[in-house]
Order: sequence, then structure tokens, then C-alpha cells
Amino acid sequence: MPKGEGGAVRGAVRPVAALEQRIGHRFARRELLEAALTHSSYANEQKPLTVVYNERLEFLGDSVLSIVVSQYIFEHYQTLPEGALSRVRATVVCEKSLAGFARKLGLGDFLRMGRGEELGRGRERDSILADAFEALIAALYLDNGLDQAARFLMPYVEPAVAEATAGHRFKDYKTELQEIVQKNKEERLSYRLVSSSGPDHDKVFEVEVYLNSNPVAVGRGKSKKEAEQQAAREALRLMGEEV
Repeated sequence: MPKGEGGAVRGAVRPVAALEQRIGHRFARRELLEAALTHSSYANEQKPLTVVYNERLEFLGDSVLSIVVSQYIFEHYQTLPEGALSRVRATVVCEKSLAGFARKLGLGDFLRMGRGEELGRGRERDSILADAFEALIAALYLDNGLDQAARFLMPYVEPAVAEATAGHRFKDYKTELQEIVQKNKEERLSYRLVSSSGPDHDKVFEVEVYLNSNPVAVGRGKSKKEAEQQAAREALRLMGEEV
């Protein structure tokens, strides 16, 4: 039978107690962990629709992650200027990095998702893994505070920051474009979702980047974050920058 990354049979969800043991924390509020591991596609298949899924936790986890990473690079890389700090943080907290952290943890083996996502190999998709990792951070934060979330994150953050500061990671096009535009204080960048198409397990997002009120470039990706990066990359290319 086909197996997932952590050795579990694909489609079989591992018990959350095994994940607690893996991350070294027993939840006082187990429902937080269960929500963090639940994709919206699973909740949408339940009748009645009362299952809590992880999108709200993802929102909070993104902020907690940013605080932890920002404090770490601020304290440990004191010679880096503000622009470099922003680039390093953006590289570490981007979707591709978070998906890599989730794979190291074997997080995909614990996710609950709908049949369509399961058939579409959702456990292996960067966007789903990254979102679940952020939701897990939020669950740890709500269950036992910022220190607990930071302890969990450090084994992932420390080597990722070291690699990013050594210049071995892929480019963050949004930050690069923002730095160019900021040279003119009158200019403002914004990103707008144009469309999303396809089934839940295989969506394609289209995002347009605007300079003030003028559309500059369009990007497409399997998540909104990826589409924004591709839109920024195309904008940089049109500006004559090397990408």
C-alpha cells in the first residue's frame, strides 16, 4: 500500500498523541491541536457543519511566527541592517520554508482532510503543509504561551536563518520589489486577488500587483502567497531587474 512521508499509510491519519510526543508538548486543550490539524475540506464534508478547521489558527500562527523569527534575528544578527533583517525573515517564514518544516515534522501524516484533497495528494502540497504548520504554532501559543511556541520553533528557525544569512536560499521577490518602490515615498504597492479556479484540491490563484492604482503584472500559483511572489517576480522582470 502507498505510504506517506512519515511511514503512515496514505489516507490513514495518525493519532494526535503521537504528534504531541514528537513536539514534546501535551496539550491541556486538545481541541486546539485537533483544529490545527483539520483542513477546511474535511470540515465541509461533515454533517452538520460543526467541525472547527485551521484557517483562523493559521492567521494567528503567522503573527506568532513573525514575532519569534524577528526577535531571534534581531538578537543574534546585530550587524544586519533593517533591509537585510526583513529579507531574512521573509525567506524563513515563506510558504516553501514552512512546508519544509512541516515535512521534517511529518505533519502531513496527522492532517484530517476531505476526500478530494486526499485524492489530490493534499498531504504533500506546500500550501496545505505551510498553513497547518502555522496553525500548529498558534495552537501551542494558545495552549501554553509564547515561550512554548518559541521552544518548538527554534530547531527549525535557527538553521533556516543561518542558511538564509549565508545567501543559500531562493529570492524573495516581494521584498525585493518593495525595496525598489520604497525609494520613491509617493509610490505604494498592493496585491489583489483576481481569480481562483479549479477544485478545492487543485486550485490555481491569480494575483495582480498594483503600483498605486495601476496594474503592473500578474502572477499565478497554487496558493495566494505563491501567486503574489510570481506577480512580484514578473514586475521585477518588466522593470529590467535580474530574476
